[in-house]
Formats: sequence, C-alpha cells, structure tokens
Amino acid sequence: MKSLPLLRTFIRENASTFISMLLLVVVPVVVSSTAAVVLYNYEGLLQDLSAWEMLLYFAVISITMALALTPTTFIALVSGFFLGWTGFPGIVVSYGIAALIGYSIARLIDHGKMMSFLNRFENARNLMQELRSESWSLIFLTRISPVLPFALMNFVLSLLQIDKRKFFLASIVGMLPRTLFFFWVGTQARDVVQALQNPDSGKGGQILMVALIVISIGGLYFLFDRALKRALRKAAAKNE
Repeated sequence: MKSLPLLRTFIRENASTFISMLLLVVVPVVVSSTAAVVLYNYEGLLQDLSAWEMLLYFAVISITMALALTPTTFIALVSGFFLGWTGFPGIVVSYGIAALIGYSIARLIDHGKMMSFLNRFENARNLMQELRSESWSLIFLTRISPVLPFALMNFVLSLLQIDKRKFFLASIVGMLPRTLFFFWVGTQARDVVQALQNPDSGKGGQILMVALIVISIGGLYFLFDRALKRALRKAAAKNE
C-alpha cells in the first residue's frame, strides 16, 4: 500500500510526459490514414519533383515524423513509390533529423522531471546510469524494431539525456535495415494505396520483419538484464 502514494506522485509530477507519450502512439495512425487518401487523389503532388522540391519534401517529413504526424514506415513506402532510389539518401538523413527534433521537443516537454523523480531512488539512478553507458546499443535496438513507434522512442530515449550526436548516428544506423526494406517495397508497388495498405513483401520480407523484432526484443532484454545486475551490484557494494 505504501507504493500507491508514490505511484500517484510519479504520475502527477510527470502527467505532461505521459500524455505526450500517448499522443505519440495514437496520432500517427490517424494522420497517416488521412494522408493516404490525399496522396491517392492527388498523386501528382509528389511526382517528378525538382531538386529544391525534394529538399522541401525532406524538410517537411523531418518535422512530421518528429511530431508523430507520419509514421516512418509510411514515409519509407510513400517515398519509395514516388521518389525511387534517388530519394533514399535524403530519407535516411531525414530520419536522423527527425530523431534530433523529437529528442529536443521531448526534453522541452519533460524538463528533466522524470529523471529527477527517478534519481530519488538509488537503484533507479544506478540503472539509468548503466543504460546511459550502453546508449549506442540501446538506441540501435529500439530503432531496428519495426513495431516500436519512432516518435515514442524519441521521447523515451530522451529521458536518458543521451549525447545528441550519438543519438543522431545510432538512430540512422538502427533505422537502416527496415528503412531499406520498406523503401524497396514502395518502389515495387503499382499504386500508392497498394504500397500503404497491402505491401507485397513476400515470405522473405516477413522473415526479415520477424528477425528484426526478435533481435530487438532479445537484445533489449539482454541489455536491461545486464544493466540491472550491474546497478544492483553497485548498490550492494556501496552498502557493504
């Protein structure tokens, strides 16, 4: 029962953070459905873009992905369909920029409140320190998963206060496998609706997605288990 007041305090002090995290899961689904209809009716909007128009497109999607308005898978499929492989480098960089924007916004919303609360508890503080020391692997494993929402992970990872350059580079590297796959699927689609609603990934694609999920879950479990054991050993050594 003693934990209930503590839980209420935790939720109350971090209400804005939790609300933002919920919106980051719900909003992309709603917006991407609307965007799919618009793109179907106005396919010419993204066809035969000039170099400047393509740069503008990359700038816009960097913002929409950071704000959780468009899922990264949606962007990869649409970009593959409309831009072809010439647009792939721009998409990769846009993912990194979106990650940095999302990271910065999350820091502004949270103001370090959640970390301040967790730092009151020695074990939690030690665990966060251990996870921060494994930040490259942590970012890579969250990015490689096709089921973990991009914008939500920006928010969660920002709570660890990771170095921005490391966050940028690890995000790009972690996103590459699934970005490459979904971009390729987009290039093979006959129309944008097929690309978004029923992408023909084949059995090989399904195996790849399952493999990425298994690698992500297994890697994160190993990472958290090792970090927790180190944190507990550190606390035990201090109390001896």
